[in-house]
Amino acid sequence: MRHQETTPEAAVTETTTTNSATGRTGSHTAPPAVPTASSDPSRWGRVDSDGTVYVITAGGERAVGSWQAGDAAEGLAHFARKFDDLRTEAELLETRLSTHAGEPKQTLTSAKHLRDSLADASVVGDLDTLAARVQHVIEHAEQAVERAKTEREQARAEATARKEALVVEAERIGAEATQWKSAGDRLRAILDEWKTIRGVDRKTDEQLWRRFSKARETFNRRRGSHFAELDRQRGVAKEHKQKLVEEAESLTDSTDWGATATRYKQLMADWKATGRAPKDSDEALWQRFRTAQDTFFTRRSEAFSERDAEFAENARLKEQLLAEAEQIDPSVDLAAAQSQLHRVQQRWDEIGKVPRERMRELEGKLRAVADRVRSASNAQWRRTDPEAQARVEQFREKVEQFEEQASKARSSGNERRAREAEQQAEQWREWLTTAEHALADR
Repeated sequence: MRHQETTPEAAVTETTTTNSATGRTGSHTAPPAVPTASSDPSRWGRVDSDGTVYVITAGGERAVGSWQAGDAAEGLAHFARKFDDLRTEAELLETRLSTHAGEPKQTLTSAKHLRDSLADASVVGDLDTLAARVQHVIEHAEQAVERAKTEREQARAEATARKEALVVEAERIGAEATQWKSAGDRLRAILDEWKTIRGVDRKTDEQLWRRFSKARETFNRRRGSHFAELDRQRGVAKEHKQKLVEEAESLTDSTDWGATATRYKQLMADWKATGRAPKDSDEALWQRFRTAQDTFFTRRSEAFSERDAEFAENARLKEQLLAEAEQIDPSVDLAAAQSQLHRVQQRWDEIGKVPRERMRELEGKLRAVADRVRSASNAQWRRTDPEAQARVEQFREKVEQFEEQASKARSSGNERRAREAEQQAEQWREWLTTAEHALADR
């Protein structure tokens, strides 16, 4: 069995792309549902006695082909299956829009081609509803195309703004930065970020690049000038430090201990104010300067050794006196403790100076004894403070007063008044406890 078609078929080729600039369909009225023609093709067409196949539309009948190979039902089913192919193609186009699979412009072209082919399509089915559905796809594809265009323009504007911001930052760095390492690192990071930004039109991109390049050149020129000046300054510092070293070395044999020590301090201040020489020279000069200083102060220390021996003996005597002072117990007899401390302090002053490195230690121990005696004296005074005692008694009377009021109120059946009095008694009891603790801590 074979058949012959007398009209050309509409050939529609589906094209799939992976362009990222896809349109996004928004919420819209659902398209008309297109029935499957092959389920009941007689609804949409007929075959007359001479084999001519007709499709029925709102505009009337239209011949779509000829069927000579079998009965009329088979012919209608054949042309209905071809309609279902067009229906499937429309659904695929709609799916591409809803899932954003492919370029909206390509989908629009395919939908228009499908719409134009329906007028002469050799198919049997609900062409009116299919045409409405294809038109629905076209309208939403056009919207998707516009959205894609808008998104591309927005992306271009955002990319341009990002590069503009990077250029502005680079120009600021080039003109103002003085933290050379961190600024240089930032310019390299800006360049790396620059390379990742796409979508700027060529003319604008070239203009921004020229500004960025100029900013880097400005920075490099300023940095080069800075380090050239720094090298010059370090050369001057080297010459000055050499003079300081020579003077320091000339003073190592001096026996004018006070004046020479003062001069070494001045030389050290000058050294710090001079600034750094080249690294290798600076370290060598510093070692010479320190050696000269150490030599002088070592000699001075040796000259003071005899005096230090006397101070050491004084320290030993004061340690013995401290052992006696630490036995003072003001808690037993405060007046006796105060008198004994006074005698210790007199003998302490008569002993004289101790080595400098022992002064803080020894004075601190004697001061601790004196603080203990003074604290005991202060505590005794606070314990006998009549105002603090009176305050405690006043709080205690208030507690007792409100407790009595609560008891009387409850006896008379006034529970509310009893509770109020108890609450006030509790508040005054808290204050009484605080006052008693304060008095005890004294």
